[in-house]
Parts: sequence; C-alpha cells; structure tokens
Amino acid sequence: MYELFEHTADLGLRAEAADLNGLFAEAAMALLTAIVEEPATVRPVIDQRVDIVGTDREYLLFDWLKALLWRFEDDHMLFSRFDVTVRDDGVTAMIWGEPFDPDRHALGHEVKAITYHELKVVPTANGWLAEVIVDI
Repeated sequence: MYELFEHTADLGLRAEAADLNGLFAEAAMALLTAIVEEPATVRPVIDQRVDIVGTDREYLLFDWLKALLWRFEDDHMLFSRFDVTVRDDGVTAMIWGEPFDPDRHALGHEVKAITYHELKVVPTANGWLAEVIVDI
C-alpha cells in the first residue's frame, strides 16, 4: 500500500508492506503516482537493472528513489513494475517501464528532488513503513 500526503510546500510519500522488498517496490509506485496522474498508463515493456550499495535503510530508500527519478529526468523513462531485493549491503532490482509519452502520460507533480527531511524506514506490527518527502 502506498499513498501521497501533503507536506507544507512539498509532497510526502508513504509506503507500507510486509517486508523490505515490498516496501521499496511500494515506495517506487508512490513516486510514480506523484510523477504521473495515471500510473496504469505506464507499460512495463523495457527492463533495466538497478544496483545500490549501502547499509543504512533510510539512505538506501533515498538512493533507490533518486535512481528512479534520475531515470525519468535524464532518460525520460517511467517505471511501473519493480522486483526489488533489499539486502544488508544494498539493493538490487529489476525494473520495467517505458519512455515518457506526453500523449499517454499526463504529468502530475513536477518532482524536483528526493529529500532527507523526515525520511524514515521503520518496522511496524504488520511489517514496514517508509515515509519520504519530495521537493515539488
């Protein structure tokens, strides 16, 4: 489960999942939902691999979302399917998506950056919770 929430002049992303792999995938879907109005319009036709090294869960989440945002900003790629493995020493993921098509992908928010402000990845009674604020 993921959702967006208002945060002063920024936008918050909140994700919940039973495990860390699902949590990172849900956070990626939350980011996609912030970028485009209809995430279901993004077809998973091109695959890419993402590798991130690190041991701090919050920084791994930050770097993960930053890598996805960078692919949108620099390569004009949107991703809608995520197979994520979170390990003690990093994250490895296969991601699927397609190039941004202005005729099919209505933009939502202009996400300028992922921030460290109020960034958290914490265990809950039902699994894991992540929150991150993005600059819009």
